Amino acid sequence: MTQALHSPNVPVIDIDPFSDDYVLNPYPFHRQLREAGPVAWMSSIGTWVVSRFAQVRQVLEDPETYCSGAGVGLANFKKEKPWRPPSLLLETDPPQHTRNRAIISRALSPAALRSLREKFEVEANRLVDELVSRGSFDAVRELAEAFPLKVFGDAVGIVPDGRERLLLYADMVFNAMGPQNERVARAMSRVQPVAEWVWESCQRKALDPAGLGMKIFEAADAGTVNEHEAAMIVRSFLSAGIDTTANAIGNAIYCFANNPQQWELLRNDPNLARPAFEEVMRFESPFQALFRTTTRKTQIGDVELDADQKVLLSLGAANRDPQQFPDPDRFDITRPNPGHVGFGAGIHGCVGQMMARMEAELVIKALAARVKSFEITDGAIRRPHNILRGFETLPVRVHT
Repeated sequence: MTQALHSPNVPVIDIDPFSDDYVLNPYPFHRQLREAGPVAWMSSIGTWVVSRFAQVRQVLEDPETYCSGAGVGLANFKKEKPWRPPSLLLETDPPQHTRNRAIISRALSPAALRSLREKFEVEANRLVDELVSRGSFDAVRELAEAFPLKVFGDAVGIVPDGRERLLLYADMVFNAMGPQNERVARAMSRVQPVAEWVWESCQRKALDPAGLGMKIFEAADAGTVNEHEAAMIVRSFLSAGIDTTANAIGNAIYCFANNPQQWELLRNDPNLARPAFEEVMRFESPFQALFRTTTRKTQIGDVELDADQKVLLSLGAANRDPQQFPDPDRFDITRPNPGHVGFGAGIHGCVGQMMARMEAELVIKALAARVKSFEITDGAIRRPHNILRGFETLPVRVHT
């Protein structure tokens, strides 16, 4: 903090990015962050914050200066012991990260995704048929969570019983990227049995021999990683493969319910399903923020940052930056796509983003073929979360 106080060029912002007011309605705060400058000092948590699109991309695409190995949350792993062994994907730097990402990228090759598409489409149509026939349902629990738990879980090859624990585990992983507040305490109160189940589910003996998880163990058989590291990579796969996708699908239903004219556009042209999902990822980013740590002295704008400084990257703010997106607070599925950072960017960009896109596209197309409009009924509850943006419950009535 002394660096910020002694530099005349540093805007200092007294906003708590983990308060209930912020996480439940971040957009007014995002405007303040962007207006403060290319970088600012966030006095409430003692870190730098970057919220404009250009600077967020700058940091994400410079892993030599802004590392992930010290943790992608508020805690600095060089100074604090992480609550669990760090992810071999999210929380490593090259060359280890390069090796691990190559392993999982091979498992998620375009050919592998093409082979899964038909199964995913069948399940999307089956589930949507069932829900639409009832007329109303919880778009979070019964659709947005149920679909990836089924198709992603089957694809990876984990046991069907107990998959709902993956949601609890991801909730802990991403909440723990923030400060040690009440949300983290609540998530950690159930960590032990959930973490144990997830770890056991990542072992070779627990995986379906035909699933993607076993593809990771082929790297162990080849001697690229050891058996423990292979299980750790599967764990990273599972922790990131459900919750963000579920939040994104739930956010999509919310966006279309509140923008019926956009839903009508999509119904008239189902090929808009993919760009529609990209607009959801920009407009209501399920992954709102992450951190990097400076490895050396550097500069953002006119401000110099010392080495070993935490930098909060506000992905949600960057995705509504008017310098990048004209009329950014308007949901428009025909928006020319100049790119967003909803999946991150650079070498740590979400490795499973193509699968998430495929899952969301198939669900949106299945709904578009059957539903004229959505109506959000009483009982919708936003989920207060340190990092993720989504709903705890989103009851909807569909009109066919």
